[in-house]
Amino acid sequence: MTGSSVREALDASVDALRAAGVDEPRLDAELLLGEAMGCGRAALMADGGVEVPAPAARAFGEMVRRRLRREPVAYILGRKGFRHLDLMVDRRVLIPRPETELLVELALDLQPARVLDVGTGSGAIALAVADELPECAVTATDTSAGALEVACANAERLGLAHRVDFVSGTLPEGEFDLVLANLPYVAERDWPTLQPEVTQWEPREALLAGPDGLDAYRAFLPGCRRAFEPYRRKSSTAVAVEVGEGQAEVVAGLMRESGFGEVETRRDLAGIERLVVARWVGGAA
Repeated sequence: MTGSSVREALDASVDALRAAGVDEPRLDAELLLGEAMGCGRAALMADGGVEVPAPAARAFGEMVRRRLRREPVAYILGRKGFRHLDLMVDRRVLIPRPETELLVELALDLQPARVLDVGTGSGAIALAVADELPECAVTATDTSAGALEVACANAERLGLAHRVDFVSGTLPEGEFDLVLANLPYVAERDWPTLQPEVTQWEPREALLAGPDGLDAYRAFLPGCRRAFEPYRRKSSTAVAVEVGEGQAEVVAGLMRESGFGEVETRRDLAGIERLVVARWVGGAA
């Protein structure tokens, strides 16, 4: 691509990416070339006749080759936007999805004083809550040491390290007004149908959860109920989990079986029941 204009470099890479089965080849090419040239997409497109400098052309070529192998753009760039934050991501963590922002929106609706984020990954949920609810005490857990390293690094870089307590494990001791969980929920039977960006690059253990995708929640919800038992006479807790398409009804049933009540679901922008929210009121059965 040395000696090519911006327009020529983009057109050639878009054709190659499209042939490789990439869903949004134009957008991806623009993001990668913008990264290589150190400018945003708008500046990039202002004059398509500008020649791509040789160092940028080499960097762009390497990034396109990675994308042709179906490596996600977020991993190539090393970052992903989530809410108002720019998070560092790599193969130790899932790439934050837009639908997960619903968990943060729920926190903004409920205005809790103490939040627990279970399965924090990159720290997206915990850090967004800490950023947007400055008076809220946030705790975040993960069983992956690599994920916690990424989350802590994001907290430091964003100036939020003093706001979030990162803990190894799942359910720490303590009182919480709101528990948020985005646990693995992909069914094994659905794995072959997913895009290579997911199956070949993202951490499998953060995605797969048994034959129907609900093993993680079957283990989590009863444990969550037991963890709140010591505080049942002086606090009530809301629990909200993200689920896959078609899983909301079953997860709502699991919540009721675990002793939670007032179960409701919330839909994402595609109309899918994406969150299941329940309360366990202190003193209730």
